[in-house]
Amino acid sequence: MIDNHYKNLATFIHLSTFSRFIIPFGNFIGPIVLWAANKNKSEFVDKHGKQAINFQISIFLYAIIIGTISVPFFIFKLFDGMSVFDFRGFNNFHINIGEPSPLLYIGGGLGVLAVIAFIIELALIVKASISARDGQLYNYPLTINFLK
Repeated sequence: MIDNHYKNLATFIHLSTFSRFIIPFGNFIGPIVLWAANKNKSEFVDKHGKQAINFQISIFLYAIIIGTISVPFFIFKLFDGMSVFDFRGFNNFHINIGEPSPLLYIGGGLGVLAVIAFIIELALIVKASISARDGQLYNYPLTINFLK
């Protein structure tokens, strides 16, 4: 039977990833500090800490990949004659909105994919926290195991 103290620690390890909304890189700092301080006290805490850290590193790598793929589409469109938005001044008010390029659609689609992935990430963190609270091990999907 797992002690309630260790269940709470494992829960807080997962929930500490939300500190990124307050502290830059808090999603790494919070779990690492809690895990490093308590990993030798309980195997349960050790496993949850590794899972939370591995998941955050994996999400960071996936975000870099999506960003690296999507940013060039916006840059290519931006320097493609500037035909999407043409504003000519205040005396002769003129707005020209050209036809969007397929590159802009691809980049926008990748942006929508990133927003959906962010929402799924938040839901998975909450699910892992609830599993830890209940004394169950939780393995995040699509996680690369850097810490074994």
